[in-house]
Amino acid sequence: MEASIWSLIPPVLALVMVILTRRVLISLGTGIIVGALLLNGFDPIGSVTQIFSIIAAIFYVDGAINDWELYIIFFLLLLGMLASLVALSGGSRAFGEWALKRVKTRVGAQLVTVVLGIIIFIDDYFNSLTVGNVSRPLTDRHRISRSKLAYLVDSTAAPMCVISPISSWGAFIITIIAGILATHSVTQYEALQAFLLIVPMNYYALFAVLLVLAVALLKLDYGAMKKHETLAMETGEVFDKTKGTPPGENMDVQPVDNGKVRDLVLPIVTLIIGTVLFMIITGIQGTEGDATVLEIFENTDVAAALVYGGLLGLAVAVILTMMKKVSARDFGVGLWAGIKSMLPAIYILIFAWTIIEIIGDLGTGEYLASLIDGNIPVALLPVIVFIIAGAMAFSTGTSWGTFGMLLPIAGDIAATLDITMLLPMLAAVLAGAIFGDHCSPISDTTILSSTGAGSHHIDHVITQLPYAILVAVISIVGFLVLGFTGSMLLGFVASFVAFAVSVLVLKRIV
Repeated sequence: MEASIWSLIPPVLALVMVILTRRVLISLGTGIIVGALLLNGFDPIGSVTQIFSIIAAIFYVDGAINDWELYIIFFLLLLGMLASLVALSGGSRAFGEWALKRVKTRVGAQLVTVVLGIIIFIDDYFNSLTVGNVSRPLTDRHRISRSKLAYLVDSTAAPMCVISPISSWGAFIITIIAGILATHSVTQYEALQAFLLIVPMNYYALFAVLLVLAVALLKLDYGAMKKHETLAMETGEVFDKTKGTPPGENMDVQPVDNGKVRDLVLPIVTLIIGTVLFMIITGIQGTEGDATVLEIFENTDVAAALVYGGLLGLAVAVILTMMKKVSARDFGVGLWAGIKSMLPAIYILIFAWTIIEIIGDLGTGEYLASLIDGNIPVALLPVIVFIIAGAMAFSTGTSWGTFGMLLPIAGDIAATLDITMLLPMLAAVLAGAIFGDHCSPISDTTILSSTGAGSHHIDHVITQLPYAILVAVISIVGFLVLGFTGSMLLGFVASFVAFAVSVLVLKRIV
């Protein structure tokens, strides 16, 4: 099917239904069905066949196991079992009590989460799931809503990964930039140097992190977030129980009385160290010749590293739980409860992967990319590219796909019209992709952030959306100034002024 405006129907329909019904699976399922019908000329048999073939390919493709998606699912199950055993051994409760004595305020608990999100920048999946699970006992004790926790996690994960050269994201982006520079014979800087020059122009990533800090420090809760926070503070209910149990939450596990802080810390630390170690090992194995740090992270197998690290963390959790002399029945119940806790997130991921595949076949990304043409004034290109990238990532649910498609297009346009606009336009693509990713209910990063935080997915999407839009507006101000002046510094100052004004206004009205 040729890319056209009709390709926007499935993602837009899914989003509208999510907002109206608050039922994620039904909404995604509707988008999948409508997209398949469009692809198959409204032939129901062909549509059903295509849907089942896409789902089958998640597990088995080209005569082999599809290890990427399967490893992500397997890691979620491992993490669910690990978290369940940590709860069963009393580690979560002990850590919550220990942290409560040292972190005595809600602001402090939120800042701990933000700092963890900033320093664990190796990979967004790893960040989202690890920071959420580590912080949850602390934030629960301080009656911080799970929606707030998911926002703190999600709005530090991708923004930090996209500005760090030593991350799976940074390596991927630097590789694309290197190809763009070579294609257009740009020699005044290398790919890594270009990436570092782009970082101060990635206004969305920078101000998303700054806004998270402001929200935590100044209690800037508004919109749906304010309702969730008020409920948590007044009743102690950190998630909406009328919607059932959120992904990652164990209600069937009764912790033992003699839990220790180490029962949580040791499995998590083992998970972190093991995952980073295997990211390095798989990166070295995937690199030919001498391996530099960037090449290692470019070629690392993130999904496999997560599984290997998860297995190590789970093994430690099993040993610590068995030392508590837990009965075989309770041990089995704990493992099964951990598996069940992750099933809702896995269902959402499978539906999201399916609709992303259909959206790709419809050419949604190509259509949005085609909206950029040579008739746009050069000064407006950064802001236009930012908006298009945001729409693409939002509609397709993938920031990496947006990078892969739009970065070369932005490079071509800059080389044709004004090569001095190359870095600003590449920065606008990266910033817009993160913005769209933060708004999209089908983004895997958004799904995993809500899972790690133990939040209902729809609650996370709805509560984060106003903050993402606010940062996008702040970024647009910066990209407009950057486009007209060519100055990164003036663009940053303009965005900072808009940020400061926004914070002051929010502080007065919330």
